[in-house]
Amino acid sequence: MRRGRLAAGTSPPAGWIHHLRGQFRLATPLAGLVEPLSDRELEVLGLLAAGRTNREIAGELVVALDTVKKHVSHVLGKLGAANRTQAVARGRELRLLG
Repeated sequence: MRRGRLAAGTSPPAGWIHHLRGQFRLATPLAGLVEPLSDRELEVLGLLAAGRTNREIAGELVVALDTVKKHVSHVLGKLGAANRTQAVARGRELRLLG
């Protein structure tokens, strides 16, 4: 691949933006999400949907209880949910849960 600068008024080669997205894992937020959920937050959301308590999630993920509380807080904020039930419902609505 030839390296250099693009001349003014030219576009990057076809597929270049897609390539960069793959390299840097730039995620496009889903409609209604300010910021996409991280892989760990998606995992936590799945465990919330399964009815797990924070303590059970901490044990399963082998993290501190305070870490789980932070993850849950981030999930609620990113989904615009006031509680766990709303977060799970919103996650289903956005097809974030399997």
